[in-house]
Amino acid sequence: MTAMTSQRGLSLVGFIFVLILILFAVYIGIKLVPIYLNHFSVVSEIKAVADEPGSANLPPNTIRRNLMTRLQISYVDNVRPENITVERGTPPQLVVEYQVEEHLIGNIDVVVKFRRAEPLRN
Repeated sequence: MTAMTSQRGLSLVGFIFVLILILFAVYIGIKLVPIYLNHFSVVSEIKAVADEPGSANLPPNTIRRNLMTRLQISYVDNVRPENITVERGTPPQLVVEYQVEEHLIGNIDVVVKFRRAEPLRN
């Protein structure tokens, strides 16, 4: 019979514990990856609106409306018109600041905050 000190590997309890940790990490990834993919769409649309010729000379409401139209076409639901501001300065910037809340387990939620500023083109 071999001694306990020479045996190697995971026991069944150890394997189940490692499996639970891996499944929990996968579950967190399944919940968070779509939020970040959605944010990449938001960044893409912000850059497109900011790079339009003459966008620095447009009124803030027109820029906001153009961005909201693009976001609706891209199926982005997390950004509201009140999250979009135009900061006048040199150069003027289109700023989008929003947060996304996602339910995880029980009474545990995740809040992810985003802020992106892009200079407007003349």
